[in-house]
Amino acid sequence: MKLEDVIKSSRFADEKHKAAINLLYSAYWLKNSFSTAIKSEDLTVEQFNVMRILKGKYPESICVKDIGDRLIEKSSNVPRIIDRLVTKKLAKRSTSKVDKRETLVQLTEKGMEVLVNATVLVEQIQRNTGITESEAQALNELLEKLRSPTADAGEELAQKTA
Repeated sequence: MKLEDVIKSSRFADEKHKAAINLLYSAYWLKNSFSTAIKSEDLTVEQFNVMRILKGKYPESICVKDIGDRLIEKSSNVPRIIDRLVTKKLAKRSTSKVDKRETLVQLTEKGMEVLVNATVLVEQIQRNTGITESEAQALNELLEKLRSPTADAGEELAQKTA
């Protein structure tokens, strides 16, 4: 569906402005699609993201700070997300033997099962996006170009003017 039809506007300063709005809308749309799909596993997108990070270290543990550093959407809610995963018995928490101030988190077997099921649902959405592998590769290259070092200069300017 065309962006103009979805947001009911065709007023954009230029194509870069339209692309930025389109990217934001598309990211929200994709996140919402993922959220709807994994709701059946009683997971939020944020919990799913943390569980994928935990899976990357499985069966080892990872400290809370490192989880926060690896999140797609940076959040100060990492401890609360982990609390919910622990309550659901999808993850377990322990104290580091090396540094008693550090909290470690590990995916449980139940967590691994739920993550596998949720991943199947997310992958179905990814397969049905309507773009080919080569189009996905081109999109990846464009998005990486968008976040290039010159784009970081624009981010610094935005922070200074905020």
